[in-house]
Amino acid sequence: MRSTLLSFALLTILASCSTTTVYIVRHGEKVDETDSTDLSPAGFARAAALADTLAGRGIDSIFSTPFRRTRQTVEPLAKRIGVNVVNYPPKPIEAIADRVSRIRNKTVVVAGHSNTILEIAKGLGARPTMTKIEAGDFDNLLKVRIHRGPFRKSVDLSQTTYGQITSP
Repeated sequence: MRSTLLSFALLTILASCSTTTVYIVRHGEKVDETDSTDLSPAGFARAAALADTLAGRGIDSIFSTPFRRTRQTVEPLAKRIGVNVVNYPPKPIEAIADRVSRIRNKTVVVAGHSNTILEIAKGLGARPTMTKIEAGDFDNLLKVRIHRGPFRKSVDLSQTTYGQITSP
C-alpha cells in the first residue's frame, strides 16, 4: 500500500513536468506599408529560409496573424511539415501569449509583427535584450523554452537570426 501511494505521488510529480518550445518570428519583407500587402521576393526567400531552418525541429503548431504577409511567411513551413496555420488576432497580445502558455510538451511557431514579437516573448515570461524591432529588421528568430517542474517554472530565451541578414 505504501509503495503504491509513493509510486502514485512520483507519477503525479513527473506528469506535472513539461518543456514547451516557442519560435517567434516577424513576417518577411513586404511589398509596401499597407495592411493587405504581400511578401516581396526577398520576403518569399525569407519564408523559404524559415522553412529550411525549422522543418526538422518537430513543430506541432503554427500560429499567424490573419495578414497575408504573416501567413505567407509560415506557409512554406506548414506545407513542408503538414501542419495547418492557425490564425490569431494581433491584439491583445495577451491572447496569443495565454494560448501558447497553456500548450505543454510541444514545439510551436508564432508569426507576428515588429511591434508584437518582443511583447509575445515577454508575455511568455522571457526577457528579450532587444527593446525594439526596427522597420527594416526581418531576420530575428526568438526561441523561448518554457520549463515547468513540479515546484517551479523557468523560461529561457535565445535570440538568433535566419535567412539573409538585414540591418536594423
